[in-house]
Parts: sequence; structure tokens; C-alpha cells
Amino acid sequence: MLSINILCVGKIKENYLKEALLEYSKRVSKYCNLNIIEVQDEKVPDKLSEKVIENIKDIECEKMCKYIKKDTCLIALDLKGKELSSEEFSKEIENISLNYSSITFVIGGTLGISNKILNQCDKKICFSKMTFPHQLIRVFLLEQIFRGFKISNGETYHR
Repeated sequence: MLSINILCVGKIKENYLKEALLEYSKRVSKYCNLNIIEVQDEKVPDKLSEKVIENIKDIECEKMCKYIKKDTCLIALDLKGKELSSEEFSKEIENISLNYSSITFVIGGTLGISNKILNQCDKKICFSKMTFPHQLIRVFLLEQIFRGFKISNGETYHR
């Protein structure tokens, strides 16, 4: 069975997001082994320079790198990534599962993902050119993974 890892920065504090994540995690776990790995986010000061931003991303990167396995397909959620329809995303997961036993999706913190991790990624995808809180993107990702499995299995799911 395919393993899907969601490696993300920060903890979810809002109950409504926790409930949505729990619901979609239950749904997705019927189709794969799901692991959500959270690393602690760094405090972001009010005054940000480019150097401070890179330093924070590097610290968060080091925490994340401990959880990245060599035999996984690494996919970053990144604003510069490729936008996919739900059907294309479903096909992408299907194709990846032919060559890998696991997929690791990476969601950065407030300031994004360090170049060190971005350069390691096999793929980069973008859910929208709009900016969303990284906590909300987790819900979007789980919903799309669930929808992707439903599509792959020819099961009905609302459009």
C-alpha cells in the first residue's frame, strides 16, 4: 500500500482546521498509509530582512530534513510549482505509485520552503497563485488526495 507523508512546519491551533484534517485523514487512510509530520516553526520577527528570512527557512529546513527519506517521491507545495486539475493530480499520484512506495508532500512555514529542500524535490505543485495560510493548505492537500483516490478508483465524489 502506498504511503503518503505530509511534512509541514507548525502546529494547527484552530479547532475547525483540526476537525477538517481529522475528517480527511480518516477518509484518505482507506486508500493509503497516511503520516502527518509536524516540525516546530520558528518565531518570525516583525522586522524582516532577506537574511533573517533565509535564516528562518534554513532552521526549519534542518528540522524537516530529518524526516525526508531517500526512497520517497518528494513534492513541494510551492507558488512556483505546476498547477494541476484534480484529474491531473489523481493521475500524478497513480504514476508516482508505479515507481515509489511513498510520496512526501512538503508544506513550508509562513516564509515558505528553503531552497535546500526545493532543490531536492522531484516535483513542485501549486494549488493556486493566490496566497493561503499554510495551515489551510494542509486541508486543501488532504481533500485533493482523497479526491484523487476517488477518481483513480472510479468512485463518485461531488464535483
